[in-house]
Amino acid sequence: MEWNGRAILHVDMDAFFTSVEQRDRPELRDKPVLVGGSGPRSVVAAASYEARKFGCRSAMPMSTAMRLCPQAIIVSGKHGRYSEVSDQVFAILERASPLVQPVSIDEAYLDVTGSIRLLGDPPTIAERLRREIRAELGLTASVGVAPNKLVAKIASDLNKPDGLTVVPPERVHAVLDPLPIERIPGVGPSAKRSLDRLGIRTIGDVRATPCETLVACLGSYGEEIARKADGRDDRPVRVDREAKSIGREETFPEDLGDPEEVRRVLLWHAEQVARRLRRAAVQASGITVKIRYGNFETISRSSTLPEPTDSTDELYRGSRVLFDEWASRSFRPVRLIGLTATSLTREMQLMLFGSSEGSGGSGSPMAAAERAADAIVQRFGKASIRRGATLDAPMRDGKRAHDRG
Repeated sequence: MEWNGRAILHVDMDAFFTSVEQRDRPELRDKPVLVGGSGPRSVVAAASYEARKFGCRSAMPMSTAMRLCPQAIIVSGKHGRYSEVSDQVFAILERASPLVQPVSIDEAYLDVTGSIRLLGDPPTIAERLRREIRAELGLTASVGVAPNKLVAKIASDLNKPDGLTVVPPERVHAVLDPLPIERIPGVGPSAKRSLDRLGIRTIGDVRATPCETLVACLGSYGEEIARKADGRDDRPVRVDREAKSIGREETFPEDLGDPEEVRRVLLWHAEQVARRLRRAAVQASGITVKIRYGNFETISRSSTLPEPTDSTDELYRGSRVLFDEWASRSFRPVRLIGLTATSLTREMQLMLFGSSEGSGGSGSPMAAAERAADAIVQRFGKASIRRGATLDAPMRDGKRAHDRG
């Protein structure tokens, strides 16, 4: 296929979390699967296509999903495993182009304009990536091919799952015009209702409407809607896989009224966050503790660490100081507690100036012990080795935990 101008791919893994679970556990294949906790406050992190047929969706309360699909199988999320598979997916994508922009753990843009002479036209490149992901990882991906990021993203969603949608530059309007307006990223229920009152129901209707009418209806957002409906998007594919922060937070089935229980959860969080820092070969110079009460009021406290670290003890020490300062003044039962490592620096950068031999330094006995524990966890799973102080941490039943970054 002759292709003029930029060639952008949007790759979206199909039901990624549940697809990994179904691949790794054959007994789950072809069955409705929900990833998330089973407690009364749990939400659905992901739903398999079998569960979606019953109306189950991500971000839905788990109790609602189970009413819609009582036979669904709930599995707790394994973020470490999903991250590992995500890395494998991105390694395949980077074979096609060095210009890969992650959007999330299971979604990315690629600019393959410079790869056409070597690898073939954009549809050929996209099909090759889908084939390699399926053959090497046992997973499927839906891909949109278009002259820009906006149209590629819309296209990738048109033939899910396991679909390939190609929108050449000369067919952008022909493909977009018949689509409902909610296909435009950013058009939510409120904007849809406002446009519907004007009889605007398709992207083509938006294109046929004067921009001043859209602005009168939607304010300054009307100009953006007009641009998107016209299929215009000059944003470049930005290569930046570096996390700005790495964190973890936990929502409890019942509010925690004992500060010591919260401290045990903080230690558990510090352990998990530190392990992810080491796996990413980065160290943190800052830390943030997030607290949410039962009435959803949320506060956060941040501080700078004495030196960059990937040590569990150093992260816990810093978070414990922040928590204790708050708890000594105004402790109230806690619905959610989170810990985030911030101001990340590549470990290699730090080594240029010499590594610390202190309690948390990369050459210390504690660091060696933590890396040995990392190896055990990598081989046998997160529950295979834990600090004694975290054994009674109140998050094992009905939990809802989220890794971030």
